[in-house]
Amino acid sequence: MNSNSEIKSLLQKFVLNQCTPEETNEVIAYYKKNKLTDDFPSVADIQNLLTEMPKMNPKTADDIFLNILKASKENETTISISSGKSNFRKYISIAASILVVFGIGFAVYKQNIFEKTPEHKFDFKSTDIVLQLEDGNVQIISEDHSVQVRDSKGNIVGNQSGDKLVYENGSDSEKLSYNTIKIPYGKKFQLQLSDGTLVHLNELVVTLAQAKNNNRYIRIRFRLFNDGLGFRYEFPKQNDLNYFVIKEEHSEFNLTGNHKIFWIPGDYDTNEYAYTTSKISEIPSLMKKATIDINSQWPIKEVSVQTPSMMKSDDGLYINIHEAGLINYPAMYLEVDAATNKMRSHLAPDAVGNKGYIQTDAQSPWRTIVVSDKATEILASKLILNLNDPTSYKDVSWIKPVKYIGIWWEYFVAGKSTWAFGKENNVKLTDDFSKLTPNGKHGATTERAKEYIDFASKNGFDAILIEGWNIGWEDWINNWKEEVFDYVTAYPDFDVKAVHAYAASKGVKIIMHHETSGSATNYERRLDRAFQFMNDNGYDAVKTGYVGKIIPRGEHHDGQWMVNHYINVAKRAADYKIMIDSHEAVRPTGLNRTFPNWIAQESARGTEFESMGGLNPDHTTILPFTRLMGGPMDFTPGIFQTDLSYYGTGSTQRVNTTLVKQLAYYVTMYSPLQMAADIPGNYERFPDAFQFIKDVAVDWDNSYILEAEPGDYITIARKAKGKEAWFVGGITDENARTANITFDYLPAGKKFIATIYADAKEANWKEKPQSYTVTKLIVTSKTILKQYLAPGGGVAVSIKEGNAAELKGLKKL
Repeated sequence: MNSNSEIKSLLQKFVLNQCTPEETNEVIAYYKKNKLTDDFPSVADIQNLLTEMPKMNPKTADDIFLNILKASKENETTISISSGKSNFRKYISIAASILVVFGIGFAVYKQNIFEKTPEHKFDFKSTDIVLQLEDGNVQIISEDHSVQVRDSKGNIVGNQSGDKLVYENGSDSEKLSYNTIKIPYGKKFQLQLSDGTLVHLNELVVTLAQAKNNNRYIRIRFRLFNDGLGFRYEFPKQNDLNYFVIKEEHSEFNLTGNHKIFWIPGDYDTNEYAYTTSKISEIPSLMKKATIDINSQWPIKEVSVQTPSMMKSDDGLYINIHEAGLINYPAMYLEVDAATNKMRSHLAPDAVGNKGYIQTDAQSPWRTIVVSDKATEILASKLILNLNDPTSYKDVSWIKPVKYIGIWWEYFVAGKSTWAFGKENNVKLTDDFSKLTPNGKHGATTERAKEYIDFASKNGFDAILIEGWNIGWEDWINNWKEEVFDYVTAYPDFDVKAVHAYAASKGVKIIMHHETSGSATNYERRLDRAFQFMNDNGYDAVKTGYVGKIIPRGEHHDGQWMVNHYINVAKRAADYKIMIDSHEAVRPTGLNRTFPNWIAQESARGTEFESMGGLNPDHTTILPFTRLMGGPMDFTPGIFQTDLSYYGTGSTQRVNTTLVKQLAYYVTMYSPLQMAADIPGNYERFPDAFQFIKDVAVDWDNSYILEAEPGDYITIARKAKGKEAWFVGGITDENARTANITFDYLPAGKKFIATIYADAKEANWKEKPQSYTVTKLIVTSKTILKQYLAPGGGVAVSIKEGNAAELKGLKKL
């Protein structure tokens, strides 16, 4: 093989499995000799070769792959994620694997897991293939010539017999049927559900060892889904790797172009920035403007963005980068090299600058990449959720969805109400709060609570949230104070026992509020007493808050210490059968699967910011592609009185939506914990629109993403859990548009009543936002509705099956 044409010709035969044994050996020898020198075949040829490796003899594939790895490392060859629509799944499965092996290193004190020296060699020790079912059972293909099938508990439920998998009688795997595919390194098994549904997950484990350090090793685990992949680093317990400190992680994501990106600045302490839409190359010049003032912020010095990071390539490929299963590890941000379109992981530090403290056995969170040429498929992805472990809770019957109201929004209407009881601004928990000077505007009084309870009971709400009931609010913020709340002592004008008894008599629950002011140490010391107080007084859910700088002083909201704190709170709450709704916490990574009582989070710029300058009209068309990729968001929608000057208390703010868009949020902004956030009197002024909030479900059997484009519009339909009822929500940005709503998810051959809540023609978010129409029509599974959305507006539809009397007189759409 002397000429490049001969090389390529032989390589083509090799890829097609047409080489003789002698020619195969010649190809392998050429790889070993040349190590990807300038006259070596192109990166595209290498990619093509790698795609065909599953067809090769496993030993041949291993030899070639090892030499490509070694040569690529020495010559700094980069194989990037391709944005080609037709082959994106293939390129992710291959290119990302190569990228991870070479672009990622843990630099650690005392122990360097990866060393960047040409003479350093990595060896593959083993390869596992794992198939996981949607119900959580895991099938493990062993690394030797046999195959074993295991359930989620590790029990062997089947074995290889010839070219088939034979299952033991009575096992969970009886629901599986066998088919054959080719999996890398010679494994030839696919599992299929009994209903014909293919399993959508493959797993590869690569073990990298350091021969010169007694074969100290780590594993990189890849899981490949139809819509993307996840990878993580695993540190098995071994003699030469027990304890170490993470200095930094450098997982690189080499993008193929200057993509459009929806981003917020990297910050160790807040995720409550407004989104900026730009090209990757524009991020450095826009960073200063994007880094607006927020209470308790710590912008990252390097140019960085937060995850989930949502991008779109020029040729229409949607790419989402995030993480899953964030446990005992700091949160990940993405440093941006705008000149080369590269992103590299950056971890939140602790008080002394370290990133993490690890004791083996251990692993990093999953780094996730979700990719599709359809924006709707990004929103439909369950990749991040499914990478988290199933819950170990034995009983989850006490975890229930909640629709609630609360003494809350009135605090954000300037001059209307306050959390604090007294006028003083320097208090201690040991003070006699009955001797404070009442400010006359305290919101959480016994009488006010009863009024809210009456409203909740009358209108079918499950619960009310009461903020400001407990002592300590007079100097709670901006003082970096540790002993700020005790979580059990009420203000003089709030009677806990009386409110509990009254709520119970009306069939209404009370949601507890635990603001920590960032003092996590104080909260942890008082946690058991606080949860016992909740049990004693009928509370089964709590909203936690972390406004302010963190104590332990010097720690960050997104650092390893606080990540473990949030999880500890959720786990301890489960011991008391309490659900958690955390605000100002690290953004979610799908842990609601592992800790299902961690029912919702805020962790983004929510409705409260409508009273602090407003949210851009496109904000909520971006959030489902970013923040909500990690889990449910307690966005607190439902504001009907959008002009806050209405109250005459000095506020000049406005909510930048139409009233109907607020209704649509109950469908587009998923959370099993949904608030009707406005003041009750405003709902009484608009009873026909309020009916949608009363009717809409908060938990779902199925969701149907009808249309979507990040930053522009979203239309989603959902079926209520356990009911023959469906709801549709559609929203737009600052531009008017027509939503295309289909109903093919409805049972065929039946007639349904659709109640359509729509923006009036004259409505927009700036003027006449409360102009809307309510129309009832007959629809079937074949109906298509083209509905006008006003600028900053939306549409909401409730659907139920109608009987003859109800259908009489209604027009068919």
